[in-house]
Amino acid sequence: MSPSNAVNRVAIVGAGTIGSSWAALCLARGLDVVATDPAPNAEANLRAYVAGAWKTLAAIGLSPQASLDRLDFTSNLQEAVQDAGFVQESGPELRDFKVRLFAEMDEAAPPETILASSTSWITPDVLQSQCRRPGRCMVGHPLNPPHVIPLVEVVGGAQTSPDALERGTDFYASLGKKPVLLRKALPGHVVNRLQAALYREILYLVQQGVLGIADADALISYGPGLRWGVMGPSLQWHLAGGQGGIHHFMEQLMDPLCGVMSNLGAPDLTDALRQTVIEGVSEQAGGRSVDELADRENRIIVDLLALRARAGA
Repeated sequence: MSPSNAVNRVAIVGAGTIGSSWAALCLARGLDVVATDPAPNAEANLRAYVAGAWKTLAAIGLSPQASLDRLDFTSNLQEAVQDAGFVQESGPELRDFKVRLFAEMDEAAPPETILASSTSWITPDVLQSQCRRPGRCMVGHPLNPPHVIPLVEVVGGAQTSPDALERGTDFYASLGKKPVLLRKALPGHVVNRLQAALYREILYLVQQGVLGIADADALISYGPGLRWGVMGPSLQWHLAGGQGGIHHFMEQLMDPLCGVMSNLGAPDLTDALRQTVIEGVSEQAGGRSVDELADRENRIIVDLLALRARAGA
């Protein structure tokens, strides 16, 4: 970001898991952070989360100015956003609630401040619908936890200005994120739609008796999941085409793949199928808590990201 657009103070609106993770990341990058959340014990929970995430962030790499002492908390929304250079909203995933919240933030934040939402499903057109300055409103959708997973989907609405989108994208990049700017807004953005498409077929195959939950997970994590951690599926097809690359793939292999696409199924989400998933996941978890599994996952991801960085990928 240019010096005139540099952000030094970030407001985190909503200090749940996602908001706390954003707060931890911004602190690790040497920014001042003020968080706000009306929930009881919100401040204590926030500070506990950030402290717990700090070891992981240290492994990733802390900026010289990084400090836990740069975290402030207030229960007053207006106070939180009034001096912020960037606002990241991570409140409840409720349409009407977020519309009102964005209108309130729009009234209180400086006119040049970007207002971004972590929403997984709501489009920016909805978020900015009651704002007097809709041009600075956007979606910055992360994958959980934002302080570990680099990807963030940047999505503008019909009234979002190109300058705001550029500034928002630059800000996320300055945090070490991998921002991807979507050309159009649609419910669920892109990542969730891709995950939904894959999981729909998994549920269908499980319901058809083709395989169980554990085997389905193994097929992804020990197969294409490993490849996708290096390069995306389209570039993978380039490799699948051999010396002819993507040209050969399109000529010889795309039609069979389309045949598979036309034969994909849709599961009937019965109580029995839900229970099958619950039992399969519980068996894989093996008594380990969600926090234990998440901590293990985060450690492995940090190592994988370091490996990618060393390989220049």
